[in-house]
Amino acid sequence: MQHQQRRRRGRPRSETAASHDTILEAVYELLQERSVRDVTMEAVAKLAGVGKPTLYKWWPTKAALAIAVLQKWLVNNDSVPSLTGSAETVIRSAVHSLIALFNGFFGKVIADLIAEGQSEPAVLQELYDRHIGQRRAETVAAVERGIAAGEFVADTDPDILIDTIFGAIYYRLLLRSAPLTEEFGEKVVDQVLSGVRRVV
Repeated sequence: MQHQQRRRRGRPRSETAASHDTILEAVYELLQERSVRDVTMEAVAKLAGVGKPTLYKWWPTKAALAIAVLQKWLVNNDSVPSLTGSAETVIRSAVHSLIALFNGFFGKVIADLIAEGQSEPAVLQELYDRHIGQRRAETVAAVERGIAAGEFVADTDPDILIDTIFGAIYYRLLLRSAPLTEEFGEKVVDQVLSGVRRVV
């Protein structure tokens, strides 16, 4: 009897998952027309049909909600960079994937979160930990493999190489100084790798 009573406590996991999905869909809808700064927990709660305490139970801030939406959105997105092949192939795939993402919903929200992070460093840390860090580490690892295989000169610094390439992409995303195109990405990769390719 006690065992049955314990099992009745709390919502079933499927119901919890459905609540999560409803909330994240509400955030996604709001972010189509508003910046992260202009989205409020009140608006999310109203659109999702839940109470604010439910939101705060799972996500302490609206930035955390936006990051959760990105995580869900990326999992369902087909634009995934290849991690196989030469280091140059991996880099070009990652550049193409990122530019495609930045030219859509993902880019808008990332730019908003970076802006929010200027006054709230915790936002930048969470964004890096959940999205940027892993992808950067994978690309750095590809460069390290390229060095070991003789694709790049031995004194190539993987971190500086990746920051140089992807920093240019983030620069155009944030400043919008010029269109962020695949052609631009290719030219950046060509220019940067020309200085580190090993001449046989």
